[in-house]
Amino acid sequence: MLEQVGSLFGSPWIYAVVALSVLLDVFLPVLPSGVLVITAATAAAAAGSAADVPDILALILCAATASVLGDLAAYRLAWRGGDRLDRAISRSRRLTTAQERLGTALARGGGALVVLARFAPAGRSVVSLGAGAAHRRARDFLPWSALAGLTWATYSVALGWFGAHWLGASWLGTVVSVGALFGAGAGAAYLMRREPRPS
Repeated sequence: MLEQVGSLFGSPWIYAVVALSVLLDVFLPVLPSGVLVITAATAAAAAGSAADVPDILALILCAATASVLGDLAAYRLAWRGGDRLDRAISRSRRLTTAQERLGTALARGGGALVVLARFAPAGRSVVSLGAGAAHRRARDFLPWSALAGLTWATYSVALGWFGAHWLGASWLGTVVSVGALFGAGAGAAYLMRREPRPS
């Protein structure tokens, strides 16, 4: 079993697995896409050669692209959701609050909330669905989604890469890297829950 998992991380199929996991975790936030990206980066660090799979830059681009496509899919789904989705969002205080805060942030020309939400557990789902349901303009949302996806992918890959180099390409390095990702997620969730200060 472990040999099969190891061979997956050393084959080009890892890109497809990472892309699918990152793409779908906007709808299923329980998918361990961050853990998968970190583990693939750890495998890349262990391989050592740029000719080996996975390649660090390709892994970042794969994860970032899948993140943006997932955000766009959730955004478009919520945009076309109609009355049923609006009623479902109105029943959720979390979604309603996120929708209001996102609207304010985008209206002011800042989308740091979109980037922050990419790190928070289920934050990406809340923000992408909220932006679509509120019919925010794609040109206001998608550039921030792209920045969020690239930032998250780079951070996750860097955790796996540097964790492997500093702690060795072992379970310890992976666990510490995953812990750092969860720490960033907890910090992002805390910042998202804070009440915005009146301006």
